[in-house]
Amino acid sequence: MGNLLQSLSKTVHASVVLTILLFLGLHFFGDGFAFDTIFWSWLARFTHVIVAIMWVGLLWYLNFVQIPNMPKIPDEQKPAISKVIAPAVLFYFRWAAAITVLSGLVLAWLNGYAHQAMTLGIGSGYGKSTAIGIGMWLGIIMAYNVWFVIWPNQKKALGMVECQPEEKAKSARTAMLFSRTNTLLSLPMLLSMVAAQNLY
Repeated sequence: MGNLLQSLSKTVHASVVLTILLFLGLHFFGDGFAFDTIFWSWLARFTHVIVAIMWVGLLWYLNFVQIPNMPKIPDEQKPAISKVIAPAVLFYFRWAAAITVLSGLVLAWLNGYAHQAMTLGIGSGYGKSTAIGIGMWLGIIMAYNVWFVIWPNQKKALGMVECQPEEKAKSARTAMLFSRTNTLLSLPMLLSMVAAQNLY
């Protein structure tokens, strides 16, 4: 067991196997279900929740842990963060953002509310469509910030792209401010998503 848990790859693979076994158990020992639109909708929602947890978790890690504690780290130790940890965090961060939005749009399409949500329920009675639509638009804005503002500026700030020292400092500040903007939007986005599922 120790060997399994010492390897992230083995741990993740074991988790996937356990998930598949649980899925099959629920399928065969429960009432069963068909591989129809309801199944694909569930799979899209499951994917959406998993990658959204990673995305928001890394957003909060950056804002609650990494950014506030960087000034406390001695200069000679900072390359460990900027050269190793931050690039890895940003890889999972930006791809989780993209897959969260994509799986959310697929989910909305499969369930037939994509148009109503994207138009915020205007002309269709508001309520659930408005709530989920606000959450979707906030998620899209946040993902846009990740890919088109935070990531390009972080590449300069981390030295992945050559630039002048003053541009590097400016890029680091821009990336931080847009990361904070996403943190600001994260709770309203989550409220909208949960409200749409539970209050309407």
